[in-house]
Amino acid sequence: MGAIRRRRPGIGPDPKLPLVAIFSLHYPPERTGNAPYAGALARGLVARGSRVRVIAGHPHYPEREFAAGYGQWSTTDSSGGVATTRLRHYLPRKLTSLSRLASELSFGARLLLARWGHPDVVVLVSPALFATAMAVARAKLSFRRPRIVVWVQDLYSLGVTETNTGGGAVVWFMKLVESTTLRAADDVVVIHDRFAAFVTKSLGVDSERVTVVRNWTHLPVLPPTDPSAIRKIHGWPSETTVVLHAGNMGNKQGLENVVNAARLADAQQLPLLFVLLGDGNQRSALEALATDVTRLQFVDPIGDDTFQSTLAAADILLVNERTGVSEMSVPSKLTSYFNSGRPVVAATDPFGATAGEINAASGGLVVQSGAPQILVNACLELRQNPRRSAQLGSNGLEYRKHNLSEDASINRYAALIYG
Repeated sequence: MGAIRRRRPGIGPDPKLPLVAIFSLHYPPERTGNAPYAGALARGLVARGSRVRVIAGHPHYPEREFAAGYGQWSTTDSSGGVATTRLRHYLPRKLTSLSRLASELSFGARLLLARWGHPDVVVLVSPALFATAMAVARAKLSFRRPRIVVWVQDLYSLGVTETNTGGGAVVWFMKLVESTTLRAADDVVVIHDRFAAFVTKSLGVDSERVTVVRNWTHLPVLPPTDPSAIRKIHGWPSETTVVLHAGNMGNKQGLENVVNAARLADAQQLPLLFVLLGDGNQRSALEALATDVTRLQFVDPIGDDTFQSTLAAADILLVNERTGVSEMSVPSKLTSYFNSGRPVVAATDPFGATAGEINAASGGLVVQSGAPQILVNACLELRQNPRRSAQLGSNGLEYRKHNLSEDASINRYAALIYG
C-alpha cells in the first residue's frame, strides 16, 4: 500500500479498508497510561478512512474508581467520533496482585461474551494481559477469524521479576501466559526495541511478526503560557526549584525514594520542592510516610487543559523507578515531559530502557534509583547550571518533534493493519 493520508472531512469510511476493532481496558477520557494512545489510534484510523469500533472499560485509572457518569453494566457512545462500547468490570478498592488479576479476568469475561460484530482485524492492548489472552482465544476460535494484533505496552513477566511481586512459580506462570498469548497473535506491536528483543528471545515470538511503533506525544506543542501564574496556583515560590513527578503512584515507581529525597532536602535546608502529581494505589502509603516532610507536595490529578502548562511551570520533571526495574516498561510520561521543554531527571537503572530513551534524546540526567541523596544532588546540579538545564529541555523538545510524531506513528500502525 502506498502512502497513507488523512481523508478530507466529510468523506465517509473507505469500504475497501478492513473493519478494525480495538479492545482496551483503558480508554479516554482517562488521561494517563495506555488510554491516550488507544484513543489516538482509534481516531487516527478513522481519519484515514477506516471503520473502527472500540470495546473498552469505563474510565477508572489511576483513581481506582469509576469516573462520574460512568460505571454502567454496558453503554455505547461516540467517543471522539469513534463508536465505543464500554463494559463494567470488577474494580477493587485495594489493588494487589490477586485483585488486579481478578479485575483483568472480569474484563476478559465481558469481552468473551460481548458482541464483536465481524471485524477483519482486532487490536488488543496489553495491559490487560489476561483479558487479552482470553480475547485472543475467542478470536482464534471464531468462525470468521479476524487478524489478531497485540499491542504490548508493558511486559508482565519482566514486571513481576523486576518489582519482586512474585516468586519463581509466579514468574513462570506469567511468562507462560505472555508467551502463549503473543505467539498466538498474527502481529505483535511493541513500543521499544528492547521490548522487541525480549519478546523474540525470551518469549519465543517470531521476529518477523514483531513491529516497533514508539509511543508518540499525544499533546500538541505547548502554546505560550505564564508559568508564574501556574506556580502561584500551586503555591510554588519563584526562588524554589520545583521537581515534579506526574502520573501513577504505584509499586514500580518506587516513590519512597522521592519522599526520602524531600526529607534530605528538609534536613539540608535546600531550595527544592518535590511534587507528586496524580494518584495510584501507593498514594496513601506515601502520604503517611511523608507526614513530617515539608519539601514535598501532593497534587490531585488535573485536566488536560492545565496538565501541559503545569509541567512547563516546573523546573525539573522527574521519572522515578523502583530499584531493579529496568526493562519492563518505558514510562509514557516521557513523551509529555519532552513536550514541555523542561529537563528530565530519571532515577532508574542507568542501563535500562528508560535511561536509554533519555540518553537518546539528550533530554536529561540519569541517576541510580533508590539513592535519594544522589537524586537531590542531580536536582541541585541543574539548579546551579541554568544554561545546561535549558539545553537539556530544548533537546527533549527537539527529540519529541522529530521522533515522537503522532502522525508518523499512526501511519506505521495503519500500514501494518492494512498491509
